[in-house]
Amino acid sequence: MDEQGLLTSKVPRALEIRSTLFGFDLPDLLIIFFNLAITNLVFGGTNFRYSLVWGTTITLALFLYFSKKGRPENYLHHYCEYLISPTYFSAGEHDLSYKPFKRNNNDKHEN
Repeated sequence: MDEQGLLTSKVPRALEIRSTLFGFDLPDLLIIFFNLAITNLVFGGTNFRYSLVWGTTITLALFLYFSKKGRPENYLHHYCEYLISPTYFSAGEHDLSYKPFKRNNNDKHEN
């Protein structure tokens, strides 16, 4: 009788871990490199290029790193939404973005 054992495979322990590079999430890296590219484009030819290009980029990177340290995922995104949202909500106010569904008379089904 030929019995085979249970088939197993290796699975990473943390499937839901965020993709980070040097402690930065991918959108943070996009913001940092976008800042680096734009400031280099604008101030790259000036005498203050090192302080304006690299100084602002390093300052932005340090701000993002320390402001997000120990916070949940998408913390800054949700915090910005909180700051932008209105502070007063009325339950009886009309919804201005609501559009009622209108039906044409030709679409009626006759029984």
